[in-house]
Amino acid sequence: MTIDPPTSIFTRDLRKTCLSLVKLLSKAQPSSRGRTKAARQPVKSMGELPIDERTRRGCAVPEVHSIHSALTTCSEHSPILKVLTATSGGSAAYRKDERVALLSTDRGESTGEDYQDIVRQERRRRELQKLRAKVRAAQGRWEIQTNPLDVDSDQEIDEMLDISHQRTIGASPGDEDTPLHGTGQYEDFHTIDWQRDIARDRMRHRNVMKKRGDGIWNLLCGIQDAWSGWLCVLLVGIAAGSIAAVIDIGAAWMKDLREGICPQAFWLNREHCCWANEASFEGVPCNQWYNWPEVFGSNLSSDSYGFSVLQCLFYVFWSVAFAGIAAMLVHTFAPYACGSGIPEIKTILSGFIIRGYLGKWTLIIKSVGLVLAVSAGLSLGKEGPLVHVACCIGNILAYAFPKYGRNEAKKREILSAASAAGVSVAFGAPIGGVLFSLEEVSYYFPLKTLWRSFFCALVAASVLRSINPFGNDHLVMFYVKYTTPWAFFEVVPFLLLGVMGGVLATIFIQCNLRWCRFRKTSQLGQYPIIEVVVIALVTALLSYPNEFTRMNTSDLIKVLFSQCGIGDVSPLCDYKRNFTNVNTPIERAEAGPLVYESMWRLGAALVFKMLITIFTFGIKIPAGIFIPSLAFGAITGRIVGVAMEQIVFYNPNFWLFHTACSTGEQCITPGLYAMVGAAACLGGVTRMTVSLVVIMFELTGSVNYIVPLMTSIMAAKWVADALGKEGIYDAHINLNGYPFLDVKEEFEHTTIAQDAMQPRRGENKLTCITQDGTTVQEIEELLRTTGHNGFPVVVSDDNPCLVGFVLRRDLNIALATLSTQDGVTSGSRVLFTSVAPVPWSGPPPLKLTRILDLAPVTVTDHTPMETVIDMFRKLGLRQTLVTRNGKILGIITKKDVLRHIKLLANQDPESVLFN
Repeated sequence: MTIDPPTSIFTRDLRKTCLSLVKLLSKAQPSSRGRTKAARQPVKSMGELPIDERTRRGCAVPEVHSIHSALTTCSEHSPILKVLTATSGGSAAYRKDERVALLSTDRGESTGEDYQDIVRQERRRRELQKLRAKVRAAQGRWEIQTNPLDVDSDQEIDEMLDISHQRTIGASPGDEDTPLHGTGQYEDFHTIDWQRDIARDRMRHRNVMKKRGDGIWNLLCGIQDAWSGWLCVLLVGIAAGSIAAVIDIGAAWMKDLREGICPQAFWLNREHCCWANEASFEGVPCNQWYNWPEVFGSNLSSDSYGFSVLQCLFYVFWSVAFAGIAAMLVHTFAPYACGSGIPEIKTILSGFIIRGYLGKWTLIIKSVGLVLAVSAGLSLGKEGPLVHVACCIGNILAYAFPKYGRNEAKKREILSAASAAGVSVAFGAPIGGVLFSLEEVSYYFPLKTLWRSFFCALVAASVLRSINPFGNDHLVMFYVKYTTPWAFFEVVPFLLLGVMGGVLATIFIQCNLRWCRFRKTSQLGQYPIIEVVVIALVTALLSYPNEFTRMNTSDLIKVLFSQCGIGDVSPLCDYKRNFTNVNTPIERAEAGPLVYESMWRLGAALVFKMLITIFTFGIKIPAGIFIPSLAFGAITGRIVGVAMEQIVFYNPNFWLFHTACSTGEQCITPGLYAMVGAAACLGGVTRMTVSLVVIMFELTGSVNYIVPLMTSIMAAKWVADALGKEGIYDAHINLNGYPFLDVKEEFEHTTIAQDAMQPRRGENKLTCITQDGTTVQEIEELLRTTGHNGFPVVVSDDNPCLVGFVLRRDLNIALATLSTQDGVTSGSRVLFTSVAPVPWSGPPPLKLTRILDLAPVTVTDHTPMETVIDMFRKLGLRQTLVTRNGKILGIITKKDVLRHIKLLANQDPESVLFN
């Protein structure tokens, strides 16, 4: 029985059906009873066999009632199967450049049973030569070669059957899962596909596990693959701790260089130069340290007006010089080295690609520029830039491990661990660093990343503390030891500090955003070096007269956190007390005149610090916001603490104070208020909560004061969220237009997918590619005239049923790689199917099945946008396709989601710059 050839396009599933029939024949062994049972069994119906998706969409499926009819059907599409079903005289003849090779027998019509007889006879005589076909594109003709092979191998029968598919350029047996070189990567300012990269890594891991039993070398490779992540974070931690120690030591030396030098050993800062003199008391003159007027032979007294003027001039000169050099280095060699870096790190960890932002030049210039910027005395910190430095280290070291260097999603696991190490070395707070990475910067944070981040932060902190750049006996940045526990009535002033911290943070954020927006839209942005020099000049001139602004910001915070003792000579400790014994508890005392004078100076310092930081944060040098924010809150808290102390002193019998302050001992610690205020202000600026509490008690070593810290931080966050929803980092992300989809924001609108998809109703039709009807020239023209990131692949223009999705970059690479092969012309069709359409004439087609995503994420046009946004957030999608009844309607990208959210919030939807 014969049947007409089917009109459908036979693809991979039908090919496998034909292949299974040939295998069935080849496995039949000769016996005394003749044919095997398997060879006698007919194939019931093609309906029981796998059918291609497109066949189910309306293509007729012929019935095949015997092996012979099945071979006849398949032979219409495979020259080698024509060999199995053709009839002729008595020998095998193979002719070059012929479409059909005839295998003749001495029998009449050939059947599957006849083929088994031929195989048996040829095996006995050992004269049968196996078929091994290579199909090459040679002006549309077949080249058939013969080699002696063993027909008994099923794998070789697969190779025989693959002759018809090798005619398609770019395909070869066994290459279906082999990616083209360069595909799967991403271009600059694009978003990664989390699901695709994670799936690629799982496939890679399965292949590694399968090969572990093939030999000792593969076993070792599997072991190396398993611990490569731990080794990578170990190296990141060591490098981050070492570089942070060098930065701290260099900044400590250069900031003292503004005031003088140690002639006996110029590489020492003032603390180390005068170590013996200042080991016990502060403010004692040091003979080994020379101020700059003394170095140049000035005979002026250190108390004279002329000496102060000269000292101020040297102070201003070095400040401006350091800041100017830092700005020139950043502007010339690494523009990405400016700023804090945390907004960009958050964006990168969410899946955005910014080439060069984590490169080696950025690492070098950021490290050197950070030393210069901090030494210049500007109102900035090094904590945010240290996170950027650590992430640069993580990115560079990730390329030493292909598991992470070649997979953007896996690389972000290393970057999350590196960000934890950055905070760990910035504050000496490893646990706080892990929580900071989890709470503030990371977008994808699985459990194994948590453990590796913990390990990386631990290593970084250990390396840093072994070098001990803080220069004191304690291994924390702002060590405090309060002798008085906090009282319950102090919850009220702690809440007040939280409210004040939230208000100050909101004022700072709004003013800084307005200034940064003005800088971006005005001529000022074209002169970044001049801006830095001017700000450094103003900062140095205005900060020098006030001792609280002249000193380094970290030193100021340390002074404000401290508790007054018997050996303190600071004006903040000018109380009317008589210390007769160091072991005697500190009693309540009235504040002296220097304390009130210091309060006025601290108030002026607060106003100056806030104003100058508004203009400083965002200039083109490395600049963090942690330390300035701590300074705002510490100044506020110290003022409130002194006020509370004096209120209690003058009203000791008030019912609220009577229980805790009835003994006459000091029951209020102004330093504690400074610490609580610092945490509140930093929490309001950054919107951190849990991680900030842990960082603060690691910073100070004061575990007993977690409740006051938690109270003020929560109050600050509530107030700041009520006045403005964005923290400083999220505000700068929106200002720069980065496509960051915040997982903490809720979508409260009732729109659906068709409201956000592109194109909208009434607009031009979505640009699609057909699975077998588009030529190379048409695709090249499509890539040249459009800027889309990818294209849906459909069955045909008349039948827009979705087949898959192909990325623009993968298309470019595939065309550049495969179109240079022989036979491919601009008129060649591009196939996203397994076989060429039948009938077929013309130049050989270009097969690009391997770059097609056959399972893109899709939603219907009536899917709620709340669900769509959750999919983008939780699955890390790059885009999703919108369909109706299986037919493509549009596409929603991450940029479209962000624009839709901004449009509903009455904001400019075009402010999202990149995708």
